[in-house]
Amino acid sequence: MFLALDGVGDLQAQVLRALKQGIQDGRLAVGSRLPSTRELAARLGVSRNTVIAAYESLCAEQFAVAKSGSGTRVSASPPRQTAALPALPVEAQSRYAGRVRALPPIMLEKREEGLRWNLQYGEPMVDVALFTIWRRALIHAAQRTGAHGAPAQGLLELRAQIADHLGKYRGIRCTAADVVVVNGTQQAISLAARILVDEGEQVVLEEPHYQLATQAFTAHGAVVRHVPVDDDGIVVDALPTEAVKLAYVTPSHQFPSGRVMSLERRVAMLERAAAQGFWILEDDYDGEFKFDGRPPPALHSLDRHGRVLYIGTFTKTLLPSIRLGYMIAPEPVRRDLVRAKMLADMRCSAVEQAAVARLISSGAYVRHLKRATLELKKRRRALLAGLQAHCADWVQIDDSGGGMHLICWLPQLSEAQLAMLIELATARGLGLHEVVHHYTSKPRHPGLLMGFAALSVPQINAATAMLGECLADVVGGGAPKRQQA
Repeated sequence: MFLALDGVGDLQAQVLRALKQGIQDGRLAVGSRLPSTRELAARLGVSRNTVIAAYESLCAEQFAVAKSGSGTRVSASPPRQTAALPALPVEAQSRYAGRVRALPPIMLEKREEGLRWNLQYGEPMVDVALFTIWRRALIHAAQRTGAHGAPAQGLLELRAQIADHLGKYRGIRCTAADVVVVNGTQQAISLAARILVDEGEQVVLEEPHYQLATQAFTAHGAVVRHVPVDDDGIVVDALPTEAVKLAYVTPSHQFPSGRVMSLERRVAMLERAAAQGFWILEDDYDGEFKFDGRPPPALHSLDRHGRVLYIGTFTKTLLPSIRLGYMIAPEPVRRDLVRAKMLADMRCSAVEQAAVARLISSGAYVRHLKRATLELKKRRRALLAGLQAHCADWVQIDDSGGGMHLICWLPQLSEAQLAMLIELATARGLGLHEVVHHYTSKPRHPGLLMGFAALSVPQINAATAMLGECLADVVGGGAPKRQQA
C-alpha cells in the first residue's frame, strides 16, 4: 500500500489524511486489512505511536473497524462524503459588493502579456539608474528602521521631506503635521470617499474621467455626476448648483485629455466650493512632468478656505511597485483620515517610507525627476514624429505639454474597425488602449490613449511604424499614397 504524506500539520494528522484519502478514492477497498501499526510506521518513517493514534482516529470516524485477532480493516460501510454546501445567494452579500459586481471591467486588468511594443496607458518608464539608487536606499533604510513600524499617519521623516518638497516645487504651504502617507492614489481616493461622502450623496468628476476614480466613488454608493472639460479645464459653470459633497479633479494635467486648468477656472472652482460648501479632491498624479516651462502651481496652493485635499504619489514619479502616496488635508479632516487609514491597513511599510525619505533628503529624488522629465520629453517627441511619419493620413493628435500619455483620434475608423485594429496590433505584438473607457458617452470619434513612458525612442519608432501598417491593413488599400510616392 502506497501512502504519501502531504507535509501539512503534525505527522498524526498527515497519516490520518493519507489513510482517509486512500479509502475515499478506492485504493483501500472495503473490508481490506490495513498494515500493522509497526509495519506502516516503518514504511512512513514515523513513530509507531503516531500510527496507532491515526488508526484510533480512523476508527472513531467510522472509516475503519479494529477487531482483536484480525487487525484493523476498512469499514464495510464507510461514511458518505459530505455534500458540498450550496453557494451563498447573491443577496447575502453587502450593497457594496453588489455595486462592485455591477461595475464594468477595469481596463488595467485586461492587459495582454508578452507584447513587443506596448503603447497602452499606464505602463511605467524603466530607469535603470533608479533601480540602483532605490536598492541602496532600501538597504540603508532596512538597517536603520526600528522593529515597531511606522505610525498610521506615516514616518515623521518622510512627512517632513514631503512637506519641504511640496513647498519648493508645487507651491503648497504645509508642514509634516499636514501630511498623511497612504498606499498610492487609489487608497487616497477610497479614504476620502469614506470620510467625506455618505451613500446617496453627490460627487462631481471630470468628463472624460479617470476610470478607477469613477468606480471607487460608485462602489462607495455616491451619485456620480460627470462635468465636461474644455481647453481651460473643468467647466465650472456646468457644476450642479446644489447638494454637491465633493469634486474630484486633475487640474495640473487632466486625465486623460491632458488639459491644464487655467488660473481663472482655478479661482472660480475654489470660490464655488467655498460658496456651496463642498470639498475638492485634487489629484496631482503627474503634475511634475511638465515639458514646456514650469509646472503650474497646485490648486491647493491657491486655496484660502480650507476646501482642498491634495493627493500626490511616488508610484508615478518613482516605480509602480512602490505603493506610496500622500495626502494634504485640513486638520479636522486629517484626523479622520488617519483613523480611517489605521482601520484600513494600519500603516504603510516603514522601510519603504524611510527609503523614499532618504531619496528626497539626499537630492536623488529631484535629480531623478529632472532626468525622467528630459527622457519623457524625448519619448513624446519620438511618438509625435512617428505618428506623423507613419500614421498621419489616419490620426489626429490631441497633445498636451506634459505627462506620460496623449490621445490619438482616428476619425476615419468605425468602432468595428478600431476593434479590428487593436486585435490585429495585439497579434503583431503592439499594445493599444481605447480611450472610450474614460467617457460616460462615446466620444465623437474612435481614439487611442497612448502611453509613451515604457518604450525607448527606437522602440517608439518601431511601434509607430507597426501601427501604420496595421492601420493600412484595417482601413484597406495598403500603405497611404504619400508613402508610395
